Amino acid sequence: MISIIGGSGALGFGLAVRLGRAGVPVVIGSRDAERAQEAAGKAQALVPGGAFTGLDNAAAAGACELVVLSVPFRSQSETLTNLKTTLREGQLVVDATVPLAAAVSGKATRTLGVWQGSAAQQAQEMVPAGVRVVSALHTVSAAHLKDLDYGLDEDVLVCGDAKADKQRVSALIELIPGLRCVDCGKLEMARLTEQLTPLIIGINIRYKTAAGLKITGLPT
Repeated sequence: MISIIGGSGALGFGLAVRLGRAGVPVVIGSRDAERAQEAAGKAQALVPGGAFTGLDNAAAAGACELVVLSVPFRSQSETLTNLKTTLREGQLVVDATVPLAAAVSGKATRTLGVWQGSAAQQAQEMVPAGVRVVSALHTVSAAHLKDLDYGLDEDVLVCGDAKADKQRVSALIELIPGLRCVDCGKLEMARLTEQLTPLIIGINIRYKTAAGLKITGLPT
């Protein structure tokens, strides 16, 4: 079972339906419990065989050992502050936040400077002691995730300080056909992987597509 905070948003919802179709029970979290329940109902309609539950963010964060944080950068700090009394030692948080300048009415093809180095490092600083953060899912198209008829074929860049945590997150993500995880090193490398999001956005604007990333030359 996995909780997705921000699961009513584009990326979170797409991830929810893909994982639900792969047989993973999903708890969709939202600031508003009613909105979360509505999103869970929509996910259930798309994936009748899936198991979806809608809860407010606090209840969703407390429901599972593995929690995906899929919120806009402008909401990351507030969300984690509100979850400080809910998140607990031993939990693993997958941070998909990108500090896009759009958070302050800037361009989506630019990023903001983050004092800690990256949004993921900011998340690690904010979560309670004993909660570990892994960075992932910054370059996967939310629209492609939601479109269950679309055949995914791309890589997910994963950063984290513990190899076992990255392997656990990768095993979950790779339940989605067409996604392969690539270990990109320590959490501090998220300052580089997060910057790829505006690059992909810029490419998508120019070519009117929804591109992804593929790393070549890796061992099979």
